[in-house]
Amino acid sequence: MVEQAEIVRDVVVVGGGAAGLSAALILARSRRRVTVLDAGAPRNAPAQAVHGLLALDGLSPLELLRRGRDEVTGYGGEIISAEVADVSRTSLGFAVTTRDGAVLHARRLLIATGLVDEMPDITGLRQRWGRDVLHCPYCHGWEVRDHVIGVLATGPMSVHQALLFRQLSDDVRYFSGDQELSDQDRAKLDALDIPVIAGVVAKLEIVDDRLTGVRLDDDEVVPVEAVAVAPRMVARAEVFAGIGITATQHPVGSFIAADETGRTSVPGVWAAGNATDLSAQVGAAAAGGARAAAHLNADLVTEDTDRAVARLTNEENLR
Repeated sequence: MVEQAEIVRDVVVVGGGAAGLSAALILARSRRRVTVLDAGAPRNAPAQAVHGLLALDGLSPLELLRRGRDEVTGYGGEIISAEVADVSRTSLGFAVTTRDGAVLHARRLLIATGLVDEMPDITGLRQRWGRDVLHCPYCHGWEVRDHVIGVLATGPMSVHQALLFRQLSDDVRYFSGDQELSDQDRAKLDALDIPVIAGVVAKLEIVDDRLTGVRLDDDEVVPVEAVAVAPRMVARAEVFAGIGITATQHPVGSFIAADETGRTSVPGVWAAGNATDLSAQVGAAAAGGARAAAHLNADLVTEDTDRAVARLTNEENLR
């Protein structure tokens, strides 16, 4: 693809997950010229199914995206498989350059690039991610109900995570690692019969492609059937630095700051989904994309109307 300066999209959406596709669907149905750039690295790809999504519970994440793409293109939206290399501001709005050198011009930009889950450096953790290593009790907790669940202390929300998983199983084990427990947190765990296991976690024990335990650095193996861990969730924001978008730091990662409509502090730029909401599940991410798209479209309508009024006024003045 080469640069086509005469083609100016109304909106380029960067990111083709639930938020980006939902936004594109709303925009395409509003007869906007919209293009989604998707690098093809969905955060939930390792998971077997999407859960907690009304009427679609249990659907494969990849099937959800396939259906979403079909819906967007069915209304005239465009989806391009490409990774964004650079974004800059122009007199037309924005120029979005992909890794293969294509340049797309747009009046508005919607960021829906999601998050990167940064996992602790524990052997076996990444390999089991989305299977029997989990982080969200609402996404996958039901599937490990009544199992022996180990919660690895990796951040400020780990105790809270243990309390949530305790709702799903009577046998939850808290691996404190090198983290100090406050008296208040210890009292909570004790009250719910969650044992605290000291020692540094060395690796996960896997037998016949099944998680069987957590091995500590003293070689003790504590039996578990599932592991909950809170990764550091980092917004994919680096490529937008040139237009003034930077990630806001948070105790559990980073996000792109936006108001309740998805509008960022940079004129013409909206953000939606996990990029701006660390806790958003698929349904919430899709809703955020739809909400941002509606407000973005209203902003374009206002601009188009103002231009039409100015043009009419100029024509009347010339008479």
